[in-house]
Amino acid sequence: MALHFERAEFDARRDRLLIEMSERKLDALLLFAQESMYWLTGYDSFGFCFFQCLVVKADGSIVLLTRSADLRQARHTSIIDNIVVWNDRYGANPALDLRNLLNDLDLLGMRIGVEYDTHGLTARNGKLLDEQLQTFAKIEDASDLVPRLRLLKSPAEIEKAKRAAELADDALDAALPLIKQGGDEAAILAAMQGAIFLGGGDYPANEFIIGSGTDALLCRYKAGRRKLGKNDQLTLEWAGVYHHYHVAMMQTVLTGKASRRHQELFEAAKAALLACEKAMVPGNTFGDVFDAHAKVMEAHELTRHRLNACGYSLGARFSPSWMEPQMFYAGNPEPIAPDMTLFAHMIIMDSDSGTAMCLGRTYLTTESAPLMLSRHGLDLIIR
Repeated sequence: MALHFERAEFDARRDRLLIEMSERKLDALLLFAQESMYWLTGYDSFGFCFFQCLVVKADGSIVLLTRSADLRQARHTSIIDNIVVWNDRYGANPALDLRNLLNDLDLLGMRIGVEYDTHGLTARNGKLLDEQLQTFAKIEDASDLVPRLRLLKSPAEIEKAKRAAELADDALDAALPLIKQGGDEAAILAAMQGAIFLGGGDYPANEFIIGSGTDALLCRYKAGRRKLGKNDQLTLEWAGVYHHYHVAMMQTVLTGKASRRHQELFEAAKAALLACEKAMVPGNTFGDVFDAHAKVMEAHELTRHRLNACGYSLGARFSPSWMEPQMFYAGNPEPIAPDMTLFAHMIIMDSDSGTAMCLGRTYLTTESAPLMLSRHGLDLIIR
């Protein structure tokens, strides 16, 4: 079996989940998020693009309903013993197969939580699910249950994050010699991803962001490559990934000479990141971290050039996004606690002057000040 954690780790996670289920008086929980399945059992697959469900009963027993293509995948990568296959066929309704499975598990009329808020359950499949279960059991949305448990990382998970951080640093080290006049974005991207693969890392849950010139003002990946000019700007956002655990970084790197506007924006970005770092302590909330960012941006008259969120929790994630649900935005009451891995990104996009400046790092929270996981500092990089 290809397990990335000891069995005792999975047992501890299951026990935490069962306590939460008991407090919510849930007889069963239907998990559709791949990261939830991975966290609880080790099951590692991209088969969540089809209908599959991990059923967790209040007695701790688990059953996976999936397709034949993932039968061996589940046996090889997880602690799941009971695997039921629904058959691909014309007119198939796997939600009906799930209802029949739940009936076999004596869950008729019981209280069942459903993980609705996930890419692993499409709107269409969600409708099919509701049609089958509305008269079968008492259904409630339990989308927040496992993500809240996953927010706090165990010592074993923290070790995965630290290795991911090393890979993120390796990726930047590989990129920097290629960032120069005439440098090719394709070569930079290949070097970064290659460094992570060579270090034993994984594909990221979403594409790396790379953009130069006017594309440096984008904070999403787009197709197409260009070569860097004499005085250019290159925005990079990437993540080291190890056993699906992500540690992200973000940096706008300059070639040639820094303009006065670049310097101004960098000073604001660095000040904002340091303010977020100071706020990222127990006793504060995710909303407090955003407010620290927003206050600095306002002081630099950059409110209309910033975003309405400045970071989020990271962990083991699957496509299409490495972002966890908990984000730094106004009013978020989620408390900061020790053993979280949190990415803070200062993104400034001045479309008036065509100037980009981004700076982001991932932190491990502690009982006091957070620990920045990167070995790279916070200096403006000019090549």
